[in-house]
Amino acid sequence: MREADGWSPGAAYVDGDFVPVRDARVPITDWAYRRSDVTYDVVGVWGGAFFRLEDHLRRFQASMAALRMRPPEDEAGLRAIMHELVRRTGLREAYVAMDRLRTAPPPRAPRHPAFARCYLASFAGPWVWVIPPEVQDRGAHLMIARTPRIPASSVGPRVKNFHWADLTSALFEAHDRGADQTVLLDDEGNVTEGPGFNLFAVTAGSMVTPDRGVLEGITRRSVFELCEELAFPCEARPLPAAELLEADEIFLATTAGGIMPASRIDGRILGDDRPGPLSSRLRELF
Repeated sequence: MREADGWSPGAAYVDGDFVPVRDARVPITDWAYRRSDVTYDVVGVWGGAFFRLEDHLRRFQASMAALRMRPPEDEAGLRAIMHELVRRTGLREAYVAMDRLRTAPPPRAPRHPAFARCYLASFAGPWVWVIPPEVQDRGAHLMIARTPRIPASSVGPRVKNFHWADLTSALFEAHDRGADQTVLLDDEGNVTEGPGFNLFAVTAGSMVTPDRGVLEGITRRSVFELCEELAFPCEARPLPAAELLEADEIFLATTAGGIMPASRIDGRILGDDRPGPLSSRLRELF
C-alpha cells in the first residue's frame, strides 16, 4: 500500500504539510536556498526505534536559537513530527533530517533576516551511510585535505549548517586521490573534522579527539560514554596533523554510520591494514 501511495521511498513535512518525499519542494526565493540560511539536524532509526532523539532535538533547538530562528513548534511538536514521518514510511531503519529554513522577507519589508519567517522542512527515508559497511569492514582510506576548514570564528561548527564549500572541495580532493574520505585542518594545522563526521585517534593506550573547530556530535558523545565504561582514557584537546599521521588507530564517528574504523591515512598503513582492535571493539559495542 505504501508503494502505491508513494510513502515508501520517503515521507516529508514541509511548512505544515506531510507529503511524499518526491513531492517536497522549497521555494527558490527562500533565503535558506539563496543564502544557506538554514540549520539542521539528523537522527537515525534502527530496529524501528530512534537513537538519542532527545539529544538531537536539544541540539537542533540550540542551533535554532544561535541563528535567531523562532520555531512555531515546541520540542514535543518536533518529536511528534519525526515519529509521524517514520510511521508513514514503514521503515525500520531510517535516516531522518530536520531543517529549519528562513524565507525571504515579504514585499515592502526591509531586506533583513529579522523580518523573514522560519519554517520546518523534514524528511524520513532509507538509511544513508557516510562510508559503506563493506569499506568499514576493511577500514576506510583517509587523506588530509589541502583545503582548510572554514574558521570557527566565521561559521561556528557547533551549529549545524549548510556552509559546505570547504567540505565539498575536500571531498573532490579525496575522489581525485582515490581515498574514501577526507579530514580537514584548521589554519594552525590542527585536525578539525570531516564531511559529516568527528574523528578519534588512538596512540599508546590513550585516545584523543579534536576539541575545537568541530561539531559536538551525538555519536562523539556516545564514544566518550563507551570509553568510560571500558575505563579507556579519552580526551578532547588540540590534535596536530603530525600526531594524527602517527596514530596507532583512527576511527570516525557520525549518526550516518556510527563508529567507522580507518586502515590508512595519506598512504600510511595503520596496523595490519585492517580496523584496529579498539576501533573494532567500540564499533561492536556501539
